[in-house]
Amino acid sequence: NIPATDDKYWSQFVELFDSASDVYSLISSNDVKRALNEAPENIKTLIEVVSARLFRTVGDHTFPSPPPSSFTPVANIAATWASVSGSSSRDSSKELLNCLRVLGRILPVLYESEGPLEEEILWKRKRKQASHDSASEEQQEPQFVIEEEESDEEDGEDDDDDDDEDEDEDGDDDEDEDEDEDEDEEPASATPTQPSVKIPEEELEPALADRLLSTAVDLMFCCGFTIPAKFKVDSHKINYTIWEKGIGSTVEVHSTSQLDANKAEVLRFLEVLLSKTIYMPPSHVLLLTNPYISRLVHNNRTPKRLILPILCSLLNTAMNSGAAKGPASMVPSVGGVINGVGDMVKELPYNHLVWGEDSRPHLVSASLGVLVTLLDYQSAEGRDVPVTAGSAPPPVTSPNAPVGYDVPVAPTAVTNSFRYFLAKLHRPADLDYILNGILGILELHVTATHNVLPGSRKGVPYILETVLFFWKMVELNKKFRAHLTESDKLVDLLVYLLLFCLEHKDKPHHHGLCRALSYIIQTLSSEPAFGTKMTLPIPSRIPIPAKWVVPGCTADFFISSVYYTVATTSGQLNFTYPALLIALANAAPHMQHLQVPSATRLVQLFTSFSNPNFLLVDDGHPRLVFLLLEIFNQIIYHHFQENPNLIYAILRSHKRFEDLGMFTLVRGLREIQRVKEAKEEAERIKTGRPREKGKALEIGSPTSLPASNDSPSSRFTNLEDTSVDKLSLSRASSEAASSQVRDDDADRPIPVPPTPSIGSTERQFSNMRVSSPPPSIRGISEKARGKMKEQVPGIPAEGELTPELLSIAAAGVGRNGFVPTQEWVTSWQQGLPLDTVLLMISELIPKVHELQNSSKSSNNTGHIIDFLRVADIRSALPAPPPVIPRRFQWSDASLIWLSSMIWGEIYVKGTTPLAIWNATNVRLFGVRHTPQPRGVSNFVGGLLGGAAPTSNTPPNAGSGGHSRRVSRAL
Repeated sequence: NIPATDDKYWSQFVELFDSASDVYSLISSNDVKRALNEAPENIKTLIEVVSARLFRTVGDHTFPSPPPSSFTPVANIAATWASVSGSSSRDSSKELLNCLRVLGRILPVLYESEGPLEEEILWKRKRKQASHDSASEEQQEPQFVIEEEESDEEDGEDDDDDDDEDEDEDGDDDEDEDEDEDEDEEPASATPTQPSVKIPEEELEPALADRLLSTAVDLMFCCGFTIPAKFKVDSHKINYTIWEKGIGSTVEVHSTSQLDANKAEVLRFLEVLLSKTIYMPPSHVLLLTNPYISRLVHNNRTPKRLILPILCSLLNTAMNSGAAKGPASMVPSVGGVINGVGDMVKELPYNHLVWGEDSRPHLVSASLGVLVTLLDYQSAEGRDVPVTAGSAPPPVTSPNAPVGYDVPVAPTAVTNSFRYFLAKLHRPADLDYILNGILGILELHVTATHNVLPGSRKGVPYILETVLFFWKMVELNKKFRAHLTESDKLVDLLVYLLLFCLEHKDKPHHHGLCRALSYIIQTLSSEPAFGTKMTLPIPSRIPIPAKWVVPGCTADFFISSVYYTVATTSGQLNFTYPALLIALANAAPHMQHLQVPSATRLVQLFTSFSNPNFLLVDDGHPRLVFLLLEIFNQIIYHHFQENPNLIYAILRSHKRFEDLGMFTLVRGLREIQRVKEAKEEAERIKTGRPREKGKALEIGSPTSLPASNDSPSSRFTNLEDTSVDKLSLSRASSEAASSQVRDDDADRPIPVPPTPSIGSTERQFSNMRVSSPPPSIRGISEKARGKMKEQVPGIPAEGELTPELLSIAAAGVGRNGFVPTQEWVTSWQQGLPLDTVLLMISELIPKVHELQNSSKSSNNTGHIIDFLRVADIRSALPAPPPVIPRRFQWSDASLIWLSSMIWGEIYVKGTTPLAIWNATNVRLFGVRHTPQPRGVSNFVGGLLGGAAPTSNTPPNAGSGGHSRRVSRAL
């Protein structure tokens, strides 16, 4: 064991290293683990010595050391003389950063151990020493820019908070609220550990973890280290000034690249300090307290005068990155290049290859990561509390509420001050500032991704954190939701979110982002003003790729995006289907003038979801059919005459709806069997094998048709097949639009070109006739129309389940042990909202058929569309049900999933190049290391300035030729 008095040995840990990569490469996680197992006293001594050095350095008059001077001849001569004479001055800033880096290397291993050593080192309170150096003791009342008037925090309501937050441009904080009377008291310990000997509270110093958190917060606002030295007041170097101009501050700080790099280092240390959560199993995340985050988010432990500067600093730093004219350019200075020239250089294509890495994206990414982590915390005592008063819709619902019953809950300053104060923002200027910042970041990413010059712009590396922060804003701040949905910028935001979903749908490691996007879209769609934006055109300034461009308005692009997501992902994104369809159902009452492609795709989704081979696979699939029927019903009730294209597409597929009304397990299994036999027959014909005895096919039966890509059997296949052609969702040819459609094929999905062009309805629907309904449906009386879903008497019985059908039900249909039964089919089939669609079909089919027979023209589609524009079927339909949008309901599982995704993203970014949490046993999510061979692209990237991995780099260095993907599934 090495004694703590050996200053020469321990000083190496803070004086030897020159960069963060030196610390994490020379001190590996395995080294720390071995020392922790063989000599835990040395680890304890190292933490205590480095922490003490950290505290002393913050209070030292030489800290922060002046930044390196420019490369002038005088500076070069002075540096050369100092190195020759051996009288180099002490670099206190480098020593402090090394303290943070060394602690950041050791703490993850200490968290992983789950032993008493963590509690003994970090949370055991000791008796105060005679002289105590603390960074916070030398501070007086800091400069501040926000004051807030709070009437009743326990309510969680902010209906009357018009004067909750009043800015003081001079930067003085008026703390006359009752809740702040005791905020300067000594913070309590974050753990229940008590000393073995009863010692008066005033004789105990704060726990080491408390002091590390306080020091990290102080370093975020240290003049000359993270904020400009001009904000230093007298000898007080800590000034809680908001980092950048924005919410709560009207002062332009004018930061530099070095200050931003130091901020990123402090935030990275703060992330490591708060990362105890990733070593908790998912089942314990909401039950166990993370004492480090709890200490920071509770106002009885961290005063409001610290919480507000932290919140506003992180928020403004992130939002300014997306502003049209953000803070001064951070292009590295070469020979004293002025900021104006630096801004011009920053706009040049491929500038990131010339100038190298910029500290600004790292700072924004770290700011958003810490901010989202703090806003997401809801463990143990940090859970939102029920709201007992007020009639306004709550920002969130209780995760512990029974299914189908929402309990309004809201954060308070006691549970989570960051969530509470974010929910209290109400000024239109502040809300617009946040909205513009988010839109700016999304626009930067889309523009960089779909640029005319490939690779000329770097993509935004913090797009996931931006989306999650936007979700938190929508979830917590109801005034922001109202401000967003009432603004035309909602269309821009919806298009960006859908574009991100389309962009990442084929990347499995980004499917967590797609899931979050679907939930966000569902949350937005539940707002009353959301549907009114569906008729607005898509702004031309948004660079939508040509393969996803559709004619029409926002509703057309919304429907087509959902269609592409479903049709081209082979079922890999099936967890997003319900949320996306619910969003369409919420907006359906306001959809008007749907174009042919979007109307066709909506019906094709129904055709594929109602396919027995998909419907009987999982017990949750009938709900998708239910939602699509609800979309059709809402459009029929509210905008029937404005959507003739959709009505005509439904009429052409009327047999699908009628078959669904008489669907049974036997019929479904027989359809699956016919499809299977048709595929076998097609394979037999292709290979030239003779038909087996006893397997003769009936002439004219569906199985006697060749199972080509154009046959009905090939179109009714599992939605999870990899080929889009098999999905019957996007297969089309130019000849299909002009081919004659037979009556028995009227229920086929309407073919749509992969990239539809704007054209007339007649060209899209030319020569397509609607078949007559079966006599059993056409002859139903008015009195019997309410029972159209029931099986019509006179239809032949379907027979019993044969052993072959039972084998299909047991082995060929269900997944994960699910076996469909007739009782299960009856339970959902009788609840499908089919009445409205079937009544419309029975009302219109005879008239359309009569119109077809009376028309002398071979192309009568235009006459049918004109007829549907003026048809009135309101007297044949029941009274429309009330429009009740479905909100996204939080649950314990969704909260845990979101926490795992947030920490998973932080973990992934920490792997390169520092490997912060590598080689530790992470329990919140699974980690899979996939070998990535070194190819030509990596070699070229290395030549152009990219950090290409090398084969001799140790795996724990973060760049060992592996791409690390975090599985965010629970």
